[in-house]
This record gives sequence, C-alpha cells and structure tokens, in this order.
Amino acid sequence: MKASPSASDELIVAAEHVFDGEQLHNDRFIVICDGRILDVLREVPSGVHHLRLPPGAILAPGFVDLQVNGGGGVLFNNDLTPAGLARIAAAHRRVGGTTSLLPTLISDTRAVIQAAINAVGDAIAAGVPGILGVHVEGPFLSPRRAGIHDPARLSQFTPSDVDLLTGLGNRGVTLVTLAPEEVPLEAIYALVARGAFVSAGHSADEGRAIRAALDAGLTGFTHLFNAMSQMGPREAGAVGIALTDDRAFAGIIADGHHVEDVPLAVALRMKGPERLMLVSDAMPPVGNPNAGATFTLFGRKIHIHGDRLTSDNGTLAGAALTMAGAVRHMHNRAGASLEVALTMASLTPARFLKLDREIGRIAPNYWADLVILGSKLEVLGTIVRGNIDFTNPSPGTQFSSAVSSPSVE
Repeated sequence: MKASPSASDELIVAAEHVFDGEQLHNDRFIVICDGRILDVLREVPSGVHHLRLPPGAILAPGFVDLQVNGGGGVLFNNDLTPAGLARIAAAHRRVGGTTSLLPTLISDTRAVIQAAINAVGDAIAAGVPGILGVHVEGPFLSPRRAGIHDPARLSQFTPSDVDLLTGLGNRGVTLVTLAPEEVPLEAIYALVARGAFVSAGHSADEGRAIRAALDAGLTGFTHLFNAMSQMGPREAGAVGIALTDDRAFAGIIADGHHVEDVPLAVALRMKGPERLMLVSDAMPPVGNPNAGATFTLFGRKIHIHGDRLTSDNGTLAGAALTMAGAVRHMHNRAGASLEVALTMASLTPARFLKLDREIGRIAPNYWADLVILGSKLEVLGTIVRGNIDFTNPSPGTQFSSAVSSPSVE
C-alpha cells in the first residue's frame, strides 16, 4: 500500500507510540507538509482527517545506515548506476526501515571509485530517495587487516587521491574509511578540510598513527572490533582508542556474528548511544527474495548461511543484516533499552554526519523520514519525505481492511 500526498497536501499520522529521537511518547499526531514535519500534537480537532497506524505500532525516525555495500541483489561495486542505487535503497527501506544511507564502495580501482562517486551524484540529482552521499571504504587499508577486501585492490595513497575522494563536493556527504598508518597525515587534514568525514578501519596500527589522525580531524571508527588492531595489556590498539576517545564515533555490526553480545554491551557502556552507532555492512542478499546459496565478490564465492556470509576460508564477508535487525539485536541480546537501540540507528549516525538538524528526530522542521515498527520491532512501513509505503516483510502482518488496515478517520 502506497500513499503519496501532493506537495501541497497536509498529512496527519496518528500513532499509539512515537519515539522522537530521544524519548518514547504515547498517542501523538505527526503533522507533515511539503515533506517535512510541521508539528507534533497530543490531539487534533474533532473531525480532522488523519491516518491512524495499526494498534501498537511505533513511529520512529527513519534509520540512517552509513555502511551499505549492497541490497536487493545488487552490489554497489558491480552496478555503478542510479538505477542500481535505487534498488539498494528500496530494499533496505522495505525490509530494514532505512530511509537514509551511504552506498559503500569496497576497495577497488581509482576508475571504479570515480564511477561510484559519479553514480551517487547522478542519483542525488535525480532525486533517488534515501541516498545521502557515498562511503569509500578503502583501498588505502592495511594488508594485515584486509578482511574480505581484495588485497590486489589495495593501493598506496597519492596526492591526487584527495581530489578523487572529495569529487562529490557539496552534492552529498562523503565518508572515507582508511588505515591511518597507510596514509600521510597531511592527506587526512586535506580530506577533512574539503568536507569529508574520515574513519579509521582495517588498521593494524597499535595507536600512534590513529591518535595523530584523530588530532588531524578523523572522527570515526568503521565496524568496531572487526578488521582492526585489538586492545592488549600494553597496547591500546584501534579498539582501545575507539572506546576511550570521546571525540570519536564508532559504527558497530550487531548481528551476533561480527561482535559477540558481551563486547556489544561493553562498547555501549563505554561509548554510550551518543557515540556508538549501528551499521549493517549489508551485502546483496539483503532484501533479495531470490538470493541463492552463494554470490560472487571479486571472483570469490561468498556463502550464505542464514544471516551469516563467509568466504571459502570462513572470513566474514559483510553481513546479511538490516538496521531493524540490528536494533532488535541490541535491544533483545545486548541489553540496550528500546530508546537507546533506536537512537543508535537514527540520531547518532545523523549526528556523526552533522545532519542532526535535518534527520534523526521527529520534531518540527525535520524531514518526514520515518519508520513504522510493529510490536516485535518488525518493519511495517516507512514514510520518506512524506511519501508513505506500507510493506509486509514479516509473515503474519496484514493490512487488510477487515483486520488491521491503517485507517483514515
């Protein structure tokens, strides 16, 4: 069921539960006009038409995913087109409640990086919903911590790479993941000066290069605990610095495979929901009903074991995770309250990208990018810039007119 009010129409959505980005409220009416939230009300005048969500539904800010390699059967590296990006975004919106994302390019050649940035710029210009910008993960990574990245595609940084990586300019957000020990410090200064966000990832550095990079403007850590130097008795490692430096945000993959539940809880206690954010690291099987038992990544066969993806040698190869799934895992398995888990999926990544005055909250003047969740935190639908799309990814959830159809009163 889709509803797309005209730009001049005012839409009022009623929900039993509304999470505004920080607190959970009962019985609120969200007034939407021209794609933005006009007001949040406790009641509306009698006789005013509004859309009432199913009983028990939770209306929350749409999820913001900073690491999406693919979805809907599409790998970003292999389909550098606005159409491919639209398929990825639609898949994550439908099954994961993600209304904003950064398509993420896995280490590749400079020609592919350029094509990826061009595709993102074209998608934004064409108004493809949900595309915030681009995340270039690599190729300036440590060969010792390459993970699933193809070592043959790793590269040495050159001065011209600053221009390459920041080619999107002010058309969208640029996030670059690099290993600080593999990149000249002046390059990090230059990337930040040109508006890029820089994260440490796939790094073997024990601390010195990472600390210097933080002083140069690095503000993030990519998939905390995974493919990075660990904390030991006499070395901080990337993990130790990420957990203790209050300047830095950290993304984390809460799927039960990349990080065990106790380290998830420790990271949340150390960083807090203000700095720890959920990411999916999703691959093409997410949102693809026709996914088989394998797919190919740079000529290597990747095996799909339920929601776990591995290469032939058992290396984790991204994730078959949605943001809604990450929220459920943090809430059900890692001890996060519902409010905290939802914050980690919306407001915190928006803060990291300095977009928290536009997305990540349900408040006046924010974009009407929202997710509708059921009682088990399954995705019932999304609202993107005021356009409503009710979906049914979870068996047993029905929007029939006789039972639980969203009704206009």
